[in-house]
Formats: sequence, C-alpha cells, structure tokens
Amino acid sequence: MDDVHAHSGAVYLLTPGEPVLEMAVMAGLPRAFAAPWERLGLSAPIPVAEAARHRRLVWVGGEQDMARRYPRISVVLPYPFALAALPVATDRATYGAVFVTWPGAHPPELSDWERDHLTAACDRLATRLERAHETGRPIRPEPDLLSPAPLASVAGTLGTVEASRLVARLPYGLCALDMQGRITFANAASAELLGLPVSALLGMQLWASVPWLNDPVYEDRYRAALISQQVTSFVALRPPSEWLSFRLYPSTNGLSVRITRARAVAREGPAAFRHGETGTRLVSISQVLSLAGALTQAVGVQDVVQLVADEIAPAVGSQGLVMLGSEAGRLHVLGQRGYPDPRDLERFDGMQLSDPSPGTHALVSGVPAFFASAQELARVYPDQRPAGDMAAWAYLPLIASGRPVGTCVLAYAAPHPFPADERAVLTSLSGLVAQALDRARLYDAKNKLAHGLQAALLPHSLPSLPGIEAAARYLPATQGMEIGGDFYDLVPTGAEVTAQAAAVIGDVQGHNVTAAGLMGQIRTAVRAYTTVGQSPGEVMSSTNRLLIDLGTELFASCVYLRLDPAHGRLVMARAGHPPPLLRRPDGKVRVLDLAGGPLLGIDAGAVYPTTDVALPPGSLLALYTDGLIESRDVDIEDALAGLAELLAEIGDRPLDEVADSIVHHSGTTAQRLDDVALLLLRATPAP
Repeated sequence: MDDVHAHSGAVYLLTPGEPVLEMAVMAGLPRAFAAPWERLGLSAPIPVAEAARHRRLVWVGGEQDMARRYPRISVVLPYPFALAALPVATDRATYGAVFVTWPGAHPPELSDWERDHLTAACDRLATRLERAHETGRPIRPEPDLLSPAPLASVAGTLGTVEASRLVARLPYGLCALDMQGRITFANAASAELLGLPVSALLGMQLWASVPWLNDPVYEDRYRAALISQQVTSFVALRPPSEWLSFRLYPSTNGLSVRITRARAVAREGPAAFRHGETGTRLVSISQVLSLAGALTQAVGVQDVVQLVADEIAPAVGSQGLVMLGSEAGRLHVLGQRGYPDPRDLERFDGMQLSDPSPGTHALVSGVPAFFASAQELARVYPDQRPAGDMAAWAYLPLIASGRPVGTCVLAYAAPHPFPADERAVLTSLSGLVAQALDRARLYDAKNKLAHGLQAALLPHSLPSLPGIEAAARYLPATQGMEIGGDFYDLVPTGAEVTAQAAAVIGDVQGHNVTAAGLMGQIRTAVRAYTTVGQSPGEVMSSTNRLLIDLGTELFASCVYLRLDPAHGRLVMARAGHPPPLLRRPDGKVRVLDLAGGPLLGIDAGAVYPTTDVALPPGSLLALYTDGLIESRDVDIEDALAGLAELLAEIGDRPLDEVADSIVHHSGTTAQRLDDVALLLLRATPAP
C-alpha cells in the first residue's frame, strides 16, 4: 500500500478444502466497511474473487466502472474510489488474493509502475505462503492496521498548549474522529453547538453520542469521506429549529470535522446531503438499499416500470422516464411517465440498435451517457430531437448477467449537472433495474407460455347443443407456473348428435407443465373413447388403463356424464372426484354423491360403476374441481353446503351470471393454491 500510495487494502486466503476466500487482515479502513465481503465464494462476482479465480489482475477505475461491472459492491459503497485486485499464487497453487484501493482522485488507469509493484508484492507473499505450507507452519492471526505510522510530533514547531489555545479561540466547532468514527478531540465551540459537554463526546462516535445525529444517513457521509478521501459535507437540524453544517476533511488516519451554524439551508430538509465539491443532492445508501429491496418484489415488466417511475425517478429528481426494452436487435418502449403526448416516443419503438442515438449507444457500449442540457445533447447527436419539454437526460444501459436487456432514460425538466457521485449512484441503480427487468421479462414470457398452453389444451368454446345450455370457467393457480391439470369438455355423441352429449370434468395431480400435458392427453383420450361409442363405465376404465400405461406416476380424478336431455336422464361414472350438484326445477339442490371407483392411474383392474339420474327440463348440473371448495380456513363439507345454498338461490339466473357468481363467492378470484374448473349444464325444455 505504501509503495503505490493506496489508502486501504486487504489480504484474503483460501479456506482449506473449500472454494472460499476469507479475509485474513485489512489495513487502512475499519473492517466493518468490508463486512459484506468477509467471506466470499470463489465464484462470487466480486473483484477479489475474480482475481483468484482467473489468476489475473482486476482493475476497477472508479465509481462508474464499479457500478457497471460490480453493482453489488456499488450499492453498498457508492463512493468515488479505484480498486485493484490481484491473485496471491505461484505456478503450483493459488493461496488467496489481495485488493488495494485509492481515493477517487486516482487516474482511471493503473500505471505500469503501480502494476509492477503490486504484482511483485503479491508474488513475494505467495512464495512465503508456499514455503509455510511446505514446512507445515500455520498462518497465525494478524491484527488489522487502521492507519499508517503516526505523524511526527508537532510539539517542536507548535507547543501543545499554544495549539489548544489557538483551537479554542476559533469561532466554530472542531472535532477529530479516528478511523472508527470515535471523537478523539472536541473544542468548546463544538460542544456548545452539539449541546453536550466535551467529556460526553470523547471516545464516542459522533452519530451515536448526539441523539439527533443518530441516523444511518449521517454515518454514510463519514464512510463516504474515508473511502473517497474527498471533502464531504451535510446539514442537519438540531431540534427544534437550528440548522448546523458539518464539513468532513479526511486523511488516511482519521477525519477532521468543522461545525458551523447554517440558517440559510433550513429549507433543504433534514436529509439534504450535499457533496462538498459539487453541492449536488445524493441518494443515500439507505435509499439505494430500500429501492433494491423494492425491485426484488417487482413481478412483471409493468411492475418494474411502475416502481422505477414511483420511487427511483422521484428519488433522483427526475421528471420523466422512458423504459426501453431490447429484442431482436431493436428497441421497444416498455413504459413511460412524464410524457403526456405518446407521439413524443413513437420514434423509439422499433429503433434498430445500429441507429445513432444515445439510447442505442448506451445499450450497445454498456456505458451510461449523461447530458446536462439540450446543448450538450445536440453537440453529440445533432439530429436527435428531444422528446417532450425535457432539458437534461441520463441514458442508463440495463445489462443483466452480461446481456443487454434495455435502456432506462431519466429526463429532467431543467438543465441538470451530473457530478461523479450522482453518476455512480444512477449507474448502480441501473444494474438493479436491469436485474429486475430481466426477471420480469422471464416471468411475463413464462406467464404467456403457460396461459397459451392452457388455452390450447382446454376447449376454445363449448358446442351449442339442443336441449343443453352450457357455461364453463377456468382459473389457474396463482402460485407456481399458473398452469394446471384441471380440464373439462362437452362432446356431441353417437349418431343422434342433435339429442345426446357427453360431459367430463377432471383434475390431474399437480399444477405444472407435466400435469397440463397429461391433462391434454386424458381429455383427448376421453373424447376418442366417447366418439367410438364406449359406455360411461368403459370410458373411465379405458382412460384408467391409458394413464397407467403412460407411466407418469400421476393420478387423476374424473366425473363422466352421458346426457340425454330429450328423455330427461343422465348416466354418471365417477373416479375419486368431488360429487356434482344437481339443482332440480323446484330449486332444491341434491349432492350426487353416488357410487364410484378409485382415482385414475392407480389400479389397472379398477371398475367404475354407473348410475342413472333423472334430468328433467329446468335442471341445473354443476361440475367442479376441488380447487373451488377446498380452503385452509373452511371445512370441505361446509364449503360444499355453502355452494349448494348458493346454487339454490341463484340457479334461475342466466348461466354465465351463475358461473361468475359461484367463482366469486368461493373466494378463488384472489389467491389460489390450486387451479379451478367449473362446468354448468342446464337442461332446457324442447322447442
């Protein structure tokens, strides 16, 4: 670290027998700053793990580079600093890795002499570790080094008594903090401004000793100053109404803090942190982490757009948002906010990635673009006409797992400077948005596939048959693949197509692609056996043997009916399925809990008895799957009784209205652990 003028670093050693790097010693900064990375998997997307894994130097040239390549680090440490990670390895083995960091003022490239010094130091360390391993000498624990050697005493040039008198005469507060943030010195003016005696401040962390500074966002400024080694400032409200300005001057062995009154900034609010050089508002680390947590809860693409519009854009002061997705070499508008006229964004929809525009260039290059004014945009893209009435833009590439998924465009109604710290935060957020958008697109694609497959396997419509009025509903489970094994069908039968029909409803175990595929096979088989004229009992037996022959190890329940409305009767066969409900013309409801056989797919020799049931005109038959009546909070018998009462009450209404009411009453319109199928059949009088 001394040779290359770095201000912090750490050594990691491989854990014997595990692909894990564990921090052995840290220097220059408190170990708490690197707490999330104390122990790393060798495959982790972290520079020090990458250096050990690939046995090569990894260079991160600054905050934007860090945010783009390693967003997980940038979210926790969104500060300007450069980092180099190197392997500690010989020709025969890898023993660990080292990282060192420099303040944000370091040039964006690592110089040759820095590279040579770092490589030589790591080679020497690797050689020593190899010798220790060969001779069986254990690696002993080593204390962390928080600061370099103490500076030469100033007593020879300025007496300590006179130095104290000088500081005491200054009209503003002065504090000294060590690397852990503890107060090692405070003058009388600082004690007066903070409202605590000096004795209560010494040895305590500033944000822990002063109640109204006990907020993570204030501690964040201390971390920012130490890591970036740049002057940082913020304002805070001392209750009830006095504003104080804190200015932090960092060095490699601690911080000096100047405290003054700042009435002029009282309108900024308690969290109005400002960078010491640029004066721009920052998104604090707590905000970033909160937004990251919110993004993990976004499900579909429109959820991501809504979240970015509602939380991220206001947090960074943006008034406009355009979310562009990338597909088949073109950009597509996924959503927008702040543009009342949709025609402003039409040219983005379908734009080729080869077209010269800031949005396509950011996505193709992976480098964000920031334009503080329309003039800056016009200088780089003279043919680019700004959308809407915006005056500044941030074009953030959305890269997920190395793949470009889109571009997030944040627009500002007034010219807006983008200092380095703000660019780093925006770039970090773009990485989080990219991951959320990628997941959301996969979810939407999966949903579309599931719904398309389910729609293809179920009847597109029910046939219109004389003497029978029919309505059906299907609702997939809201967990898992949102696809299931519930099925239904209504099939004209025999030579007397105009007079008879077969109805079937069933439920294949599970709600996934396998269940859905098997459901399609069973439905096709039932239709085929019906068409060749098998009786209800034979249809059930044939389907049972088919399911066993397929060897799927899945079971299915089923109810099969042969309807003869002209003669007012039906024949029913049942295989372990919930009993149908029959509402008679007088409004009374009967549960058809008649004899049946076992579930399909269990016993190849199973027999399925049939039962004749009267079906006079005006009767209403309700066939359903168990998802309609099963609930964690309601006994199934009570649920079935409630369904019968409802059918008795509303059975005279139009059939579609009855179907909607039953589904709504069952409570299955919100969260469903299982899919639901419902088939209603009403016998109508002969014309």
